[in-house]
Amino acid sequence: MRDLDRYRGCLIGGAVGDALGYAVEFCTASGIFEKYGEKGITDYDRVDGMALVSDDTQMTLFTANGLLAAQAAGPGTPTAQACLAGIAACYRDWLKTQTAEEFGFAPPEFSWLNHVPEMNYNRAPGLTCLHSLMEKELGSTARPLNSSKGCGGVMRVAPIGLFFGDGRFSTDETDRLGAEAAALTHGHELGYLPAAMLVHIIHRLTHGEDGTVLRAVEHAQRAMYRLFPEAVHLGELMERADLAMALARRQDMDDRQAIAQLGEGWVAEETLAIALYCSLKYEQDFEKAILASVNHGGDSDSTGAVTGNILGAHLGMKGIPDRFLHNLELKETILEIAEDLFRGGPDGTGGMEERWQWKYGGRFHPVPAGE
Repeated sequence: MRDLDRYRGCLIGGAVGDALGYAVEFCTASGIFEKYGEKGITDYDRVDGMALVSDDTQMTLFTANGLLAAQAAGPGTPTAQACLAGIAACYRDWLKTQTAEEFGFAPPEFSWLNHVPEMNYNRAPGLTCLHSLMEKELGSTARPLNSSKGCGGVMRVAPIGLFFGDGRFSTDETDRLGAEAAALTHGHELGYLPAAMLVHIIHRLTHGEDGTVLRAVEHAQRAMYRLFPEAVHLGELMERADLAMALARRQDMDDRQAIAQLGEGWVAEETLAIALYCSLKYEQDFEKAILASVNHGGDSDSTGAVTGNILGAHLGMKGIPDRFLHNLELKETILEIAEDLFRGGPDGTGGMEERWQWKYGGRFHPVPAGE
């Protein structure tokens, strides 16, 4: 059930939630409603006419770049280790876009995204991501780099759920790659298990036959118990997910009250839980879901981004109101990445081959003539 519109919806939806939430990320709930009115923020708070995205969208695109670079590195299906190496290399490039001037790093060299000017802006990057990516060796689930369970891992892994939908990887391998991609920087179980769960949900919504977000979530829960049976903190994640599902069924509690029970989203299990609540309660209404996901006094850009990933994958880009597509920063780059993930390789035409090789063929080098 591969559908380009769902790929586009997943990545654009994440950017929509990110851009809405980025404007209020460090506001209290009362501050949001005092500034924007009784409904909270309902439209982009534009800067020079543009709805700016944060590090959440930046790192999501670098994740996609890493997957596609691994695919382009040789014939056949890349190994999980090759995919992880590609992702890590692109994350190092992202680090340079955020800190090169401060630390005197060499110019980014692996990802074509560094050629996009808007990808080189510092947009409140997470300190755990920055500090972890400065280390000589990155982390893994077997060798954690730290004990962080911040949301910087879960908010960037949606492309993994999109990319492996044609049988090249099993669902279990895809989920594990999601965990390992998060564990590069976030070593606590609750820093990477939510990432694996989100990858599974995205994969089911874009390639499975679940039909509903609820069935995708329940399927993901069963998969997490099977894949990580010895995880000490898995029960905590499942309890939070169960609470999100229960709250989404209630009619006697408004969104602010429900989200307050799930947390603020600064840590990954809370981010995922808030996104699950919003996606389940407003499964057929992207706008209501995305507005609920950002109007709280927590990590609004990350909860908005993950909600947008889930419902965008479920409803497709056609389910996202047009008003959210206008003046969205990096929109064309996001759509290009989504199409590349869907295609998985060049289409055989000469111009396409050259462009693809430039983007994903290895080290960054000048854009082809005429581009």
